[in-house]
Amino acid sequence: MNFAQEKEGPSRFMGIGIVVLIHVLFVWLIASGLARKAVEAVTGPIETKVIEEKVKPPEEIKKIELPPPDLKAPPPPFIPPPEFQVTAPAPPAPAIASTQVAPPQQQVQAAKPPVAAAPPAPPPVRTGPVKAGMVCTKMGKPEVPSVNWSGEALFRVVATVKSGRVSGIEVQSLRSGVDRKAQRALIAAIEETLRDTYECPGDHVFEQEFQFKIE
Repeated sequence: MNFAQEKEGPSRFMGIGIVVLIHVLFVWLIASGLARKAVEAVTGPIETKVIEEKVKPPEEIKKIELPPPDLKAPPPPFIPPPEFQVTAPAPPAPAIASTQVAPPQQQVQAAKPPVAAAPPAPPPVRTGPVKAGMVCTKMGKPEVPSVNWSGEALFRVVATVKSGRVSGIEVQSLRSGVDRKAQRALIAAIEETLRDTYECPGDHVFEQEFQFKIE
């Protein structure tokens, strides 16, 4: 047996482990140092500064807010105030003292003016026909016809006049008991007299009564 080889085995492994441990330690140191330098190179040194705010004094602020007036600008136009005319009241008229003595009441009283007479009342307006004598200038009398009858007959006539001549006749008997034949003859005599002998200028309507006595 080779006792030398058996003694060298464990020591040999221990030396290899120590060498490996030393290499790992160096690698860790190198790695940690390089990483820190890399971070410092990237970030760089950090500096902090305090910035003070500059506050302008009040005089400078007033100068900025209130610019100097423009001397070249024209002055505002002058507007004269309105004129007021005050009229003085007219002086009162001097009072005149009256020294006249009032006359007696009987002399002062004036005579009353005469009362004017009232105008005459207009004549009443006739609404019906007027009398023949008021409008006609010429009127004849009818002739009594020869009839076989005796007695008294009375007739009322309403005549219409156009242009001075009788144009219409209405006859009304006011007595009863007259024979019809005699009545027709008497009415015919009345109508003939009105148309031939009556002259009434203008246009009128009048009434007239005719009375006959036959014995």
